[in-house]
Amino acid sequence: MSQIWEPTKKARQESRLMDFARTAENRFNHELPNYDAIHNWSTDYPEEFWSHAWDYLGMIGTKGSKVITKGKLFQDTVFFSDSEINIAENLLQRNDETLAIIWHSETGETLKLTWAELHGYVSVIQQGLIEMGVKEGDSVAAWLPNRPETIAIMIATVSIGAIFTSASPDFGSKGLLDRFSQVEPKVLFATDQYPYGGKWFSCTERLHDVVSGLPTLQGTIVIPYLDKDPIEIGENNLSWRNFVEQYTARDVKFVRQEFNHPWYILYSSGTTGKPKCIVHRSGGVLIKHLVEHGLQCDIKPGDRVFYYTTAGWMMWNWLASALASKATVVLYDGSPFYPTPYSLFDLVDQTSTTLFGISAKYLDSCSKARISPVDSHDLSSLRTICSTGSTLSAEAFDYVYSSIKTNIHLQSMSGGTDLCGCLVGGDPTGPVHRGEIQKSALGVGIEILNENGDPLGKGQQGELVSNTPFPSMPLSFLNDEAGEKYNKAYFEKYLGKWHQGDFAEWTATNGVVIHGRSDTTLNPGGVRIGTAEIYNIVDSFSEISESVVISQEWEGDNRIVLFVIVSESATLDEELKRKIKSSLREQASPRHVPSLIISVPDLPRTRSGKLSELAVKAVAEGSSVSNTEALANPEALDYFVELKELQ
Repeated sequence: MSQIWEPTKKARQESRLMDFARTAENRFNHELPNYDAIHNWSTDYPEEFWSHAWDYLGMIGTKGSKVITKGKLFQDTVFFSDSEINIAENLLQRNDETLAIIWHSETGETLKLTWAELHGYVSVIQQGLIEMGVKEGDSVAAWLPNRPETIAIMIATVSIGAIFTSASPDFGSKGLLDRFSQVEPKVLFATDQYPYGGKWFSCTERLHDVVSGLPTLQGTIVIPYLDKDPIEIGENNLSWRNFVEQYTARDVKFVRQEFNHPWYILYSSGTTGKPKCIVHRSGGVLIKHLVEHGLQCDIKPGDRVFYYTTAGWMMWNWLASALASKATVVLYDGSPFYPTPYSLFDLVDQTSTTLFGISAKYLDSCSKARISPVDSHDLSSLRTICSTGSTLSAEAFDYVYSSIKTNIHLQSMSGGTDLCGCLVGGDPTGPVHRGEIQKSALGVGIEILNENGDPLGKGQQGELVSNTPFPSMPLSFLNDEAGEKYNKAYFEKYLGKWHQGDFAEWTATNGVVIHGRSDTTLNPGGVRIGTAEIYNIVDSFSEISESVVISQEWEGDNRIVLFVIVSESATLDEELKRKIKSSLREQASPRHVPSLIISVPDLPRTRSGKLSELAVKAVAEGSSVSNTEALANPEALDYFVELKELQ
């Protein structure tokens, strides 16, 4: 694949990555002239790398002397076992009148918080939580939009050693209780309503159900989206205004816990069962984020970092950690295409955003809408665009450089909720190649293996694994005392290696292409095909709005079935089917050609906006989807049940 961009020599030399490398060269007597050398050092000498990362990236705490303590098994490895930190202390290093958070809503509302104001917010919330009986090890839950209050509540929670968990307000009561009931929160913060796409959605009826389903609650604080009278939901509820006005801001108290004390509880998607509650380490996630932000995304103090996300996706947690790099966090709540398709690009210019984070699907939608910010917007502040959530197609790379900005570091990256970070990502000092993720993440030893566990070479597709432990491996799953579910999730397939569940390949330039999830890999005639190979071709058709492809068991084998949503002006006639099949045959292979192409009115997606191939596959094969609450639009599955073509 062709090179599409590279940084200037000056930009390379001024990057934080190369400054980090120069200081490491002096300290450890290594030669680290480029990313590959730095990465090799990070995996060959992990104690040196992670120790230097702590110092260079400004971790606050008692470092201790034990950087890595190896256990009997891969997953027993512990980082900084005798260290102590407080997450809030690291996120609130600044306390001045510069901006910490900038918030915009699709409604036109805005809010700016200085670092001093954020300290004040955190202080009063901290006092309130302590008075409500929250202590170290307790859980605090937030069912909130992507607002500054959500970040302040998180910081206050972890300042006292409690554990924070969150979900977006579009969750139904059952889906929320499937998650929060396992966590048993002592305090719940919730909203009364939220806007999306120009419409308002009430949460009050669901909130009554949620509160009644959480018997561990000592109190519920309702944060109104608009300034209005508080709603009544029970004797232990408070309005946000009454909650914060009880206290006067003072210095935030930081109580340090051990490095691997829990910070977050995140959740698996739950489409195949009750969501797994993933307990994440405080120091492990923070230092992983600091490395990704400072060294791979080149985030610097004073930068303005944006990611389009809800408070229910791990990218919200990733974004909030930018405060530890002394950067300003830019938040947006609502539809990215409301009131216009240019809304997020307006935000970039209005806030002087330096890092613009979005999903691959967003870029695909912008391309199909034929919007061209390069012609309508300034975007001079923007240095980096990050994309994750699904595979970024080669055509999306073309779109970014032709229609958004020509001189930009486009960083496709991939990881997951499981590690609250990335396994493969960007290199701010190296070239960007069309359709590729640039490099393995620092401190992570990536291999691509076949079914027998043998390493594969360039151009061969297999399973993505890490052969080195990394700090943000989950601490545990809730209600998994023996660790059986944890071990099965990541270590059952390949002994002694973290199995991510992604189907991938090395490229000729030492980059990586992710071909989709392993559990959705197509298998016609026994040949494994990644779903992204088909999406990259099908979704390039202007007549196709969205698509899902599955492998359906059929007459003793597997057949490929492609479901498409056609654009408003198109029809899935025989000619369009022929064009799709011909393109797949010519650009991929005859094995990629689907047996069936079926037009559907809608496709199921998770709460974080990802299309759910597994849900479609289950219905297509006559199985039920065990947890439809994990889907934002479960009614979309009804159409598949009646499809005669699948019978």
